[in-house]
Amino acid sequence: QVHLVESGTDWAQPGGSLRLSCTASGTILSPNVLGFDRQAPGNQREQVAIMATDHSTSYGESVKGRVVISRDYAKNTVSIQMDGLKPEDTGVYYCYFMALSESRMYWGQGIQVTVSY
Repeated sequence: QVHLVESGTDWAQPGGSLRLSCTASGTILSPNVLGFDRQAPGNQREQVAIMATDHSTSYGESVKGRVVISRDYAKNTVSIQMDGLKPEDTGVYYCYFMALSESRMYWGQGIQVTVSY
């Protein structure tokens, strides 16, 4: 079992920045991927950013160029910094983890992020 806890910015103005972090605990198998996706009201869930244990990264098209992901492998923590926020960045941001030796994905409870004036 893997337990994920998200924390960070829950409100920001358009043009501003947010930082979200996620800490994984439990049975952390490697290699793995750890990252965030999000879901806006009425929309499908979409990828924000992920980072694998080999340091490779993947960013969602809607946030590419505005977000940077980083990991602290010793602390099993991942963070994203997103700049140039838009109202459409509003949504619930979920941390997820998957060990590449397993097919199971683990999800955090999510953190509501609102971008508005």
